[in-house]
Amino acid sequence: MSNRPLHVLFLCTHNSARSILAQAILNHIGAGRFKAFSAGSSPRDKQQPNPLALQVLRDAGISIDGLRSKSWDEFAAPDAPPMDLIITVCDNAAGEVCPVWPGHPASAHWGYPDPSEAQGTDAQRREAFRLTLHALKRRLELLCSLPPDKLHSSALQSSARQLAGEGVR
Repeated sequence: MSNRPLHVLFLCTHNSARSILAQAILNHIGAGRFKAFSAGSSPRDKQQPNPLALQVLRDAGISIDGLRSKSWDEFAAPDAPPMDLIITVCDNAAGEVCPVWPGHPASAHWGYPDPSEAQGTDAQRREAFRLTLHALKRRLELLCSLPPDKLHSSALQSSARQLAGEGVR
């Protein structure tokens, strides 16, 4: 690994909730060691980040600057930033055939329920997003706390997949 931050791409189907939350959280807590990105396998036409995702990020004091929904095709292009780790955060994206990523980054699946499918009052729906934010944050704090040797390219796949099995939700 070079002196640049570890590049992590979070994938979900529409890139409107879980992957957006993960990107913002890791960029917030990553202390310059990580640079997070997010994308979707099939974002809808004119897809935007879910307003409740943006609200819970703001409420948590996490910047939403520059967050946008985008296709994972942007990150498979020759001029895309090279990824070190790709993490799917929804079960649909985990089962899809992914592009061939330049550099063959490590990968892991960290599945979370989709908070945008929550039913109920506005407060109940916002709470589903808040719970997802906190679950992602706990797991990402574990990633950030790994020693450098666990983040080296030869160990990264195993490290990220072990975090998936930690039962951190």
